Amino acid sequence: MKLTQRYRPNLSLLTDLYQLTMSNGYFKAGMHELSSVFHLFYRKQPFNGNFTIAAGLSDVIDLLQNFHFDEEDIEFLADQRNAKGEALFDQKFLNYLADLRFKGNLYAIPEGSVVFPFHPILRIETDLITAQLLETAMLNIINFQSLIATKSARICLAAEGDKVMEFGLRRAQGPDGGLSAARAAYIGGCHATSNVLAGRLYGIPISGTHAHSWVMSFENELDAFMSYASSQPDDSVLLVDTYDTLAGVKKAIVVAQHLAANGSRLKGIRLDSGDLCQLSIEARALLDEAGCTDVKIVASNDLDEYRIKALKEQGAKIDIWGVGTRLVTAYDQAALGGVYKLAALEDPKSGQMLDKVKLSEQNIKTSLPGKLNSMRLYAKSSLPVTDIIYNENEGFSSRYFNLYSNSISDIVYHKKETQLQAIFKQGKLVYQSPGLDAIRAFAMKQSRLFKDAPQHVNGITEKLHLKREKIINNLRNQNTK
Repeated sequence: MKLTQRYRPNLSLLTDLYQLTMSNGYFKAGMHELSSVFHLFYRKQPFNGNFTIAAGLSDVIDLLQNFHFDEEDIEFLADQRNAKGEALFDQKFLNYLADLRFKGNLYAIPEGSVVFPFHPILRIETDLITAQLLETAMLNIINFQSLIATKSARICLAAEGDKVMEFGLRRAQGPDGGLSAARAAYIGGCHATSNVLAGRLYGIPISGTHAHSWVMSFENELDAFMSYASSQPDDSVLLVDTYDTLAGVKKAIVVAQHLAANGSRLKGIRLDSGDLCQLSIEARALLDEAGCTDVKIVASNDLDEYRIKALKEQGAKIDIWGVGTRLVTAYDQAALGGVYKLAALEDPKSGQMLDKVKLSEQNIKTSLPGKLNSMRLYAKSSLPVTDIIYNENEGFSSRYFNLYSNSISDIVYHKKETQLQAIFKQGKLVYQSPGLDAIRAFAMKQSRLFKDAPQHVNGITEKLHLKREKIINNLRNQNTK
């Protein structure tokens, strides 16, 4: 199910107030239909990691296809008042909004791609008002889903091929946080989710065990296990730590043997507390000794990529990892920090596009000018070696400015690959979104590729660097007089 179907056909008010007040101002100034170019990107890798997985494009496509202000939206905006009690928005502006639709171009990194700081994830080319009104919703979608997909990829890489289940709904930031997180976690590599609604909406495999309350509801633990297994004879994973973990494992073995005698099998046991490494080793020994070698050991309890890596290094005998809180809340990274910056605007006098730069006392916050794209370069080994941002109006060159070392050099490469793809042209969708499973497979391939690649170079072409420096000098001269 699509984003707009979950809530309402129109999400155009999913924006910040200042987007509307600026748009009202553009309209009054006669600037509202000026052509503009904006880029959505981020500045710093999350989790102190090496890459980010781009996610959320499918929801952005749905957002743009359904972008409009309906009668109720216009009425709501007409009721807003300024400090003097007067209408906050000009009625002519509201009339204009009533007919507004997305008629521009969108270029984007395919969902599941690895991306790097400053490189555009989205490039939107449309009239100034529409670009402004879409900013907040697109950032909301891309920032969160990319963050969770990246966390998921990190966790799945740490699991080294073991299955990872997303168990985070009850700790997620609200219902949509749970749904978006489940989708993004699946893209990043998780095998299933406990979130049944996400399973229905997105087609993600669903999986789960049972709670401690199930065991506590029976007179004794063995009765609880037997009863659960009889209701789910081929799909039971028994939570064994309600009272005593190893005693629980022994009771689970009794259940496994009972099921086997009746033509079924126990899928697994779950450890949710204590020393997961030592308990898994002892549980595996008990299971194997009893002939239950096919019974899997599932572990949960505040797991993330760091704990999983440590447990594997310690020799833990865990087959499946249930990851909840630290995945769906992207612990310990509160947000991706993606931004949306104007890079070119039509000159109302000449009609030509003028490149724009946003200055800052912090170099990291000084933006790049022009209609940007990103080129990925590969070595003969097929490993990626660098991503270079370039201005499409100037073309690509392998002579580049390194954003980390602030040096200019040439790079030798075997092949190159343009990153941004056309999604909308003049308001028409020209891109066929892959299915979620295809996006997931692509993301997993990308994350493994960049895990094995050497230190990745991140840069901009020398031409783009020189152009930005020229614009910066001009702006400083103009605005410091």
